[in-house]
Amino acid sequence: MAKPARQLPAYSVSQLNGLIKGVLEGSLPGRMILRGEISDWKRHSSGHCYFLLKDAESQMPCLMWASRAREVKFRCENGLEVLATGYVDVYVPGGKYQFYADRLDPAGVGALQLAFEQMRRRLEAEGLFDPAHKKPLPRYAMRIGVVTSRSGAAIEDIRNSISSRWPCAKLFLFDVPVQGEGAAEKIAAAIKKANAQRQRMGLELLIVGRGGGSMEDLWAFNEEVVARAIYASALPVISAVGHEVDVTISDLVADARASTPTRAGEIAVPDYREELKHLQAISHRLHINICSVFQNRCGRLETILASRVFRSPLGPLQAAAQRIDELCLRLGHGQRSRFAQLKAFLEQLRHSVQRIEPMRVLGLRQMELMNLVSRGRAAMASILNKKQLQSAALENRLQAMNPRSVLKRGYSLTVNQRSGKVVAGVDDVRVGDRLTTELADGAQVTSLTESLRKAESMEA
Repeated sequence: MAKPARQLPAYSVSQLNGLIKGVLEGSLPGRMILRGEISDWKRHSSGHCYFLLKDAESQMPCLMWASRAREVKFRCENGLEVLATGYVDVYVPGGKYQFYADRLDPAGVGALQLAFEQMRRRLEAEGLFDPAHKKPLPRYAMRIGVVTSRSGAAIEDIRNSISSRWPCAKLFLFDVPVQGEGAAEKIAAAIKKANAQRQRMGLELLIVGRGGGSMEDLWAFNEEVVARAIYASALPVISAVGHEVDVTISDLVADARASTPTRAGEIAVPDYREELKHLQAISHRLHINICSVFQNRCGRLETILASRVFRSPLGPLQAAAQRIDELCLRLGHGQRSRFAQLKAFLEQLRHSVQRIEPMRVLGLRQMELMNLVSRGRAAMASILNKKQLQSAALENRLQAMNPRSVLKRGYSLTVNQRSGKVVAGVDDVRVGDRLTTELADGAQVTSLTESLRKAESMEA
């Protein structure tokens, strides 16, 4: 006789997912590192990140909470191979297991180094490192702003370097934290503040930096907010971060880079000793040039003094006086000769005038003029008489053509007020039209048309 089949237990979906969750928790390590290539990377509006880690044969869904994602310095993108530290767990409502990443590190290179390279490539593509944008540093800066920490060694290095080289310069400290959470934002805000107050404070230059440290310590100067604040600065900026081997994004964006804070002071101001030497050299050259010019002018003066003019200074004056005497004699002789010629010419003219008898000629011309005046008056009278006759004839013709002249013989002139035209026949009037009749004395009579009747045919 066959045994009855053993009855299998029944589980709900949630119970089964819970069993699987328990098995995974008991069988897998609490934390592990998962190596793979990022695929299908998505950052939710909440800040949580969802992505896949895959290799050549398989893939694993992953989740990174927003609080952990904010700690990732580099930019996560598809195709990037990373080391994800975290644990595997079952998402019971969805019935799937996934990897919960607490930390992401690039495979083969440090996270900060990768973030630095990503930031450098992106800002370089935008033109923030373009040499054409860099401003020249003032040669003799007198008022310099320094953005660094009051408690750090950098401010002392900068102060000592500047005071030993250019004691007349004045420093203005903008105290900021140079590492840690929020340091980058405060550094950027200090750069903006220095630019906003540059006219009031008379600032000519800005030094931004700190002393040496690890890449993590210097990371605030690799943040994008600091790079953009330096790029937008109207003041020339010297970046002095870390030591000689340290290179930050702020070094690449700044108008000048100093390998150390001490070197920043050397770049910011000249050495007064070198400037004094330069001034002394200029003074020496100027003295030599002045002496050379002076000697040259003395030689020319000696040459002039040795000339004949200075040996006998009255010689030219005496020659000029003799020349003047000669000219005066020639002038007097010329005047007398000219006056004699003019007198003879005037005498000749007088005899000519006496021969032509001017009074007789003047009388003849006067008689001719009176004759012309008489003839002109007669011609003008004849012309006026003709014009008066022509004007009277034209006036008579115009008077005959004037329609109102007919009115004096008992006729009248009728105008239709509606059309404004003279009534010549019954066709120019309608029943109801108002007519204005003008009489010979200028009076007007207004009438209303009540009926119309055409004239009977003359042929009848």
